[in-house]
Amino acid sequence: MRTQLPEAFLATSQGQRANEILRACVHCGFCNATCPTYQVLGDERDGPRGRIYLMKEMFESGEPNLIASDHLDRCLTCRACETTCPSGVDYGELLEIGRATLEPKLQRSLMERMKRFFMLRLLPHPHRLARITAPVRWLRPLLPRRLRPLLPIASGKSVASSADDSTSVILLQGCVQRQLTPATNERLLNICQRLGLRAGFVADEGCCGGLALHLAEETHAQERMAATASALNEALPDDGVIVSSASGCGVTVKDYGRLLAGTVAAEDGARVAEATLDVAEFLLPYADQLTASQPQLRLAVQTPCTLQHGQKLPDVVTQILEAVGYELVSVSDPHLCCGSAGVYSVLQPKISSELAERKLAALNSEQPDVIVSANVGCQTHLAGRSKTPVKHWLELIE
Repeated sequence: MRTQLPEAFLATSQGQRANEILRACVHCGFCNATCPTYQVLGDERDGPRGRIYLMKEMFESGEPNLIASDHLDRCLTCRACETTCPSGVDYGELLEIGRATLEPKLQRSLMERMKRFFMLRLLPHPHRLARITAPVRWLRPLLPRRLRPLLPIASGKSVASSADDSTSVILLQGCVQRQLTPATNERLLNICQRLGLRAGFVADEGCCGGLALHLAEETHAQERMAATASALNEALPDDGVIVSSASGCGVTVKDYGRLLAGTVAAEDGARVAEATLDVAEFLLPYADQLTASQPQLRLAVQTPCTLQHGQKLPDVVTQILEAVGYELVSVSDPHLCCGSAGVYSVLQPKISSELAERKLAALNSEQPDVIVSANVGCQTHLAGRSKTPVKHWLELIE
């Protein structure tokens, strides 16, 4: 793709990188075939190719584009297009630049500003989230089915041990996961202990910064990332590993080397990123020592976009589940997003709901006993609409 970006923009690191990514695109349109929003809306501007053109025009003009804003907002950042692209276009990174360029120039509605304000100040703070969810947990059975996953079934109080000098495996708790689905962290710690691994949690682990990054809050995101990288790096032994059981957190932490490059936290970020593994990636070598907790169940696997497209690990969960003896049913279009996408379900509820219904139809087509996921966002998003139980796959492992 030919570009004519302004010299002032090209003089910045973001401008140089945007130019590189834009020039890699040959506008073939293969990306649209796997784009969930294009499948739902059928608008060229709601597919990766159209969004790339919109960003190119915005960069070249130097002016905010409200039309571009609407279509960029509707992108899930699922990165299925990256998996499909024959030219290796780093669309997700380009989208970060496009949103960060556009966001400071936008005049969003009061309602939109309030949504973003409260999400940034609530979700990344487990203690704040706990103070809100704990008193109303007893209301869960009275809520509509789609709202029940927003409240935890059990207390978010962790039973995990804190990392110390003997710890070789750092387990990420996650902000939302430790409150809404604490069973995931508890099961992972139990598995590690039974395998004889010295595992623990970092007490002052903060938000990975993914939420702020998705909302184009660059400064906020880098502050979060830097603090978390520092805390994890301090606790990480020389040959240690960091394990994420929420693929949405893992895909961000694994990218700290790029996201924190050029900052004072660059060294910490690079070391933490290099040491981080998804939990399935980490446990795969131990598969022969794991067993199925309920081997009679037939499972449908929902592989989150952050695992299959972001971390490029599309089959690692299914490998473990098959190795321990589970029967896995086939699922059509496994590459398509469920519509959760972090805070997307709050900001774009109509599209998100449509994608969730499509995903559930695919997952339930062969009537599994349980649907399993690898990310808290996908898990709770689908559970709120599903008659079939939806669990993290770790809950099915002993």
